[in-house]
Amino acid sequence: MELLVALGFSVVVIVVGYLWHRSSLAHRLSEVAQQQVQLESKLAVVESQLTSKESLIAEKESRLSELKGELEVERQQSAQLRNQLMQLGEEKARRDTELEQKEVHFAQQIKQLEESRTLLKREFEALAQEILEAKGKSFQEQSQQRLDALLKPMTSEMKGFKERIEKIHQFDNEQRSKLTTELQQLKDLNAKITTEAERLSSALQGQKKMQGNWGELMLENVLDSSGLRRGKDYKREVSINTEEGRQRPDVVVYLPQNKHLIIDAKTSLSAYTRYVNAEDPHERAQALKEHAEAMQARIKELSDKSYFKLNGLNSPEVVVMFVPIESAYVEALKYNETLFQEAIEKQVLVATPTTLLTALNIVRQLWRFEDQSKHSAQLADRAEKVYSKLSSFLMSMQDVGRKLDSARTSYDKALGQLYSGKGNLIKQAAEFKELGVSVQKELPADLVEKASLELDAPYTESTSDVSDPARIESQQNSD
Repeated sequence: MELLVALGFSVVVIVVGYLWHRSSLAHRLSEVAQQQVQLESKLAVVESQLTSKESLIAEKESRLSELKGELEVERQQSAQLRNQLMQLGEEKARRDTELEQKEVHFAQQIKQLEESRTLLKREFEALAQEILEAKGKSFQEQSQQRLDALLKPMTSEMKGFKERIEKIHQFDNEQRSKLTTELQQLKDLNAKITTEAERLSSALQGQKKMQGNWGELMLENVLDSSGLRRGKDYKREVSINTEEGRQRPDVVVYLPQNKHLIIDAKTSLSAYTRYVNAEDPHERAQALKEHAEAMQARIKELSDKSYFKLNGLNSPEVVVMFVPIESAYVEALKYNETLFQEAIEKQVLVATPTTLLTALNIVRQLWRFEDQSKHSAQLADRAEKVYSKLSSFLMSMQDVGRKLDSARTSYDKALGQLYSGKGNLIKQAAEFKELGVSVQKELPADLVEKASLELDAPYTESTSDVSDPARIESQQNSD
């Protein structure tokens, strides 16, 4: 019986312990479930915060990518400008070297001409002195007049030649100084144009006619700043009749060798203004897309006109499309990287104020070099004329010398016939007096004496041994 009681008590204890343990376990499970709910709630909050952070990071990375793209475009443009400045500097150095070489060459020619002139003058003076001694004062005056008539044109030509060289040298020094100043002005003007363009774009939004007029005004400012002269180096709104009707490009720039460059301003600011002012990323993206499409439309519109095919124009198969706002073209190019290549394929070259100013300055330099080439050609032609005139003058002087020698030979021969040989005229005339002929004027005593000395000498027509005293003295002086 006690065993049964003990056994029953044990069973009761076990049951009570089991129930207590079960109750404790249920309570523990309830606490764990509550903790799990709390943890899940915290996890949801953390995941929400993480999602927000990831979205913010993605937005920052997108903006960082845009900024990197803008930085790369700015670097490319800066590199292009540096290359253009370097090319201009190299071209300037090359032209300076050519000009210096030409100046040295012309200086040598002038020196040679001066030396030749001095030498010729000395020879002419010596020849004139000899002629004066032989023929007297009258012949001297005639020779001097003829000499002056020959030398005066040559002196005038050489003076003009020297003045032209000095003008070219002075002009080149002025142009080199202007080029340095204009390169700095080019940088300042580009920044000013960009700032004014962005400020005015908002004011002109939605007014297509006003936008077009403003674009043409900006193009006119760029042309004026380049140093080109309106009406001479370029013309505005040249009207040309074609089969399709009247065509009127904004600007025709004249190039050397009768070439032309056509420029047309195209302004589209509506979408670009919305892009600049939009704060919502979606609105900015949509506005940028519309701006790039508008730029493409302007390129196609200009390409369809085919201005370079107009009668009377000798233009390369390309038309320059002027975009007055530099950043507008850059943004469109960032959105559509193939925009530049598409324009080239459509025979359109897009130019901003910076690139157009650079190109127009190159055009102005080409005109300056063309003018210098013309001046050099004129100087070469003038030098050729001086040389030809000098050659003709020397030939004439040689002919004068030959005729003088011939005249002297004839003179000596005739004089020798008067007093040389038996029965010469002077001896016979002197015998008239011995025969009682009355004379009022005596013959020159020296000739009568010489005629008497020649009575026994064989008669010859050679004049080498029967020269008059002046001739003998001249020969001695020359020896």
